[in-house]
Amino acid sequence: MSKTNKPIYLDHSAATPVDKAVLKVMLPYFSQTYGNPSSLHSFGQTASAAVNKAREQSAEFLNCQAGEIIFTSGATEADNLAIFGVVGALSQSSQGKRLHVITSAIEHSAVLEPFCQLESQGIEVTYLPVEKNGIVNLETFKKAVKDNTVFISIMYVNSEIGSIQPIREIGKIIEKINRARVKENNRNKIYFHTDAAQALNFLNCDVKYLHVDLLSLSGHKIYGPKGVGALLAKAGTPINGVQLGGHHEKNLRSGTLNVPGIVGLGEAVKICATNREKNNKKILKLRNRFIAGVKRFIPKVIINTDIKNSTPSHANISFVGAEGESILIALDLEGIAVSTGSACASASLKVSPVLKAMGIKDEIAHSTIRFTFGKNNTELEIEAVLKILPPLIKKLRRMAPEL
Repeated sequence: MSKTNKPIYLDHSAATPVDKAVLKVMLPYFSQTYGNPSSLHSFGQTASAAVNKAREQSAEFLNCQAGEIIFTSGATEADNLAIFGVVGALSQSSQGKRLHVITSAIEHSAVLEPFCQLESQGIEVTYLPVEKNGIVNLETFKKAVKDNTVFISIMYVNSEIGSIQPIREIGKIIEKINRARVKENNRNKIYFHTDAAQALNFLNCDVKYLHVDLLSLSGHKIYGPKGVGALLAKAGTPINGVQLGGHHEKNLRSGTLNVPGIVGLGEAVKICATNREKNNKKILKLRNRFIAGVKRFIPKVIINTDIKNSTPSHANISFVGAEGESILIALDLEGIAVSTGSACASASLKVSPVLKAMGIKDEIAHSTIRFTFGKNNTELEIEAVLKILPPLIKKLRRMAPEL
């Protein structure tokens, strides 16, 4: 156990603890106000009113209309609905013409896998490369757009390295292209989606400011509950439902609404908006103090996170000569929770596609740990980790086989 005599959680990019205020507003909807919001009786209507309030809270946070919010089970479902829903609707009206879509090489699998499926269905797909800092180059993006480009999905913040993509700039470019197409009588409007799950805690998510048509979010990234999220789909965006068997959320999402989760999501976005600036300052101070300590006490480290263009939470670090999964396990035994920069497969350790896209060598990628800090972390915890980590890395490097 760490020197703080309690576990230290540094994996907020994976999930955040539910805020006490969020839990408080959720609890009555489990066993007291338990009606189905689709029911016409008073139990149902009370639940429906709570859902509507959360919809209003989410819309206020994103600066959109409440009717543009579609509640889902999380950002993964929201991403799938945005991609398959919009491209499916556009395919129906394409008169057999081949469509082109664009994404980046470092998207979450909830975006990359749907794009791969679109590709297998005959849709032309461009996977944009990124610079060494994990950012999409705007000139490269402009050159990728074609006359038949109709849909683009670029994540706002990368979950592994914390890089912030120029979503507002991309959105403005797309709007300029769309205006030109109207003049040229090109009826292929481009619709722009961003997965903002990792951004909500830290960045401006006003959809008018960002110039996006669709935005995905998830509750458990913002100190809300797991199993709930939302998709913002701007009015007028062509979108089909991708599930059958229910008629909820304007026929776009089947399944009885998760009322406690939705109530919690609404409260979480309200708290997020209120405390963002204060929390950002605190988290940034902790993250920077941690990185400075790592550089001071541990030789041969590579900071993969671009500190000047990332969230204040992320610190993706390669400890050259030590294996990432071994570091994770050793830290876990000390009561410290982190994440690796690589995904563990059943038979082998696969290199993170994000780090690979950044040009990081496989052996370096395998030595990578992602530390992500949250609003409840303390300076005492950072000091405790900085005491445990250096001797641990030294030990693991001695144990590592020589190549």
